[in-house]
Amino acid sequence: MDHLLIRGGRRLEGQVAIDGAKNAALPMCVAPLLTDEPVRLHRIPHLRDVDTILSTISSLGKEVRHDGNTVEISCGGALKSEAEARYVEQMRASFLILGPLVARLGHAVVPLPGGCTIGRRPVDLHLEGLCAMGARIEEFPDHVVVKAEQLHGARISFPYPSVGATEHLLMTAALIRGETRITNPSREPEIGDLINLLRKMGAHIVVGKMSIRINGSEHLHGAEHTIIPDRLEAGTYLLAGAITGGEVQVMGVEPGHLRSVIEVLRRVGMSITESSETIRLLGEQRAEPGHVVTAPYPGFPTDLQPLLVALLCLGRGESLVEERVFESRFAYVHSLNCMGGRIRVIGRKAVVTGVNMLVGAKVPALDIRAGGALILAGLAAEGETVIYHPEHIDRGYASIEEKLALIGAQIERGK
Repeated sequence: MDHLLIRGGRRLEGQVAIDGAKNAALPMCVAPLLTDEPVRLHRIPHLRDVDTILSTISSLGKEVRHDGNTVEISCGGALKSEAEARYVEQMRASFLILGPLVARLGHAVVPLPGGCTIGRRPVDLHLEGLCAMGARIEEFPDHVVVKAEQLHGARISFPYPSVGATEHLLMTAALIRGETRITNPSREPEIGDLINLLRKMGAHIVVGKMSIRINGSEHLHGAEHTIIPDRLEAGTYLLAGAITGGEVQVMGVEPGHLRSVIEVLRRVGMSITESSETIRLLGEQRAEPGHVVTAPYPGFPTDLQPLLVALLCLGRGESLVEERVFESRFAYVHSLNCMGGRIRVIGRKAVVTGVNMLVGAKVPALDIRAGGALILAGLAAEGETVIYHPEHIDRGYASIEEKLALIGAQIERGK
């Protein structure tokens, strides 16, 4: 069985170059559905999820060309209105094709999405937004059929700031007549990056304090865009430095995108310096106890919560981590406890009691960030750690074993 083998107990030290943001790349690979003209995207990370979304786009009739970390998506023939289940079922972001297809073709058939099993992530807000824009929706157990003679602008208010629904309705609204106003949208940096691409394609978008206003256009054109750096990858390597008592510098980042992460790491005792495009962490001591609550941006990101818990496993005293985004995010806790961690889960809270040592074990990566947490634990543990199902890790981290090896980790991939 494929696995990652880690020989722990080594201090990490050195520089890591950060790739483009996966969570920005995925919707940006969908945006070319809005035009027949070429869209060139730079700094695209080499990830399984990116491969999946590009395969989805290609199966709908787009031509995809790769040149290193640059992808050009252009017209490859007539657009198809029905997506293939084998792609959409793998990954939630593939559902973003629905609105753009309806805006272009007047109808679409799209399977219900899959992805990480970290809790309920319904598509209700996506469908309600499309209904407000004039779509007629038929829901089936495994797919949806959406039709509209002509979509129109609408006023849409989210009960919570959904990243996927914000991306989906932004792209759809850019190509339909009238004004759309989205209240309580997600404010992740990746949303801002998508807006920048859509503006380059000719969309008229105004971002306010509590809403986003989109004046739709009947025609969008091609564009060229460089994707922002991946703040979650950067946070992962900073936490890897912290858990090993190392000194790690992440390069080519936007420190402002990591403000909440930097604040938490400083709060638990890490020394951090930053410049315009770099962040350096020095882990001079075990982590101090902390109380951390995940929240939508600009709060502490849920995707780094499992990795923070791994760090706190080797901290001093008792810490409390509250998960307020996904209700099933703590599935990885059993594996950390198998490695010697002392974590009690009470509802959506994890009480973490620091221990002096973690020990290597054979554990499964249940999802992308759970896999990241187990890698961090393995780097700090005594002995060998074997992590099964690295394909989940590959969905969110490009060349992670090579990058970690460059800063002193003993990690290799095996079968």
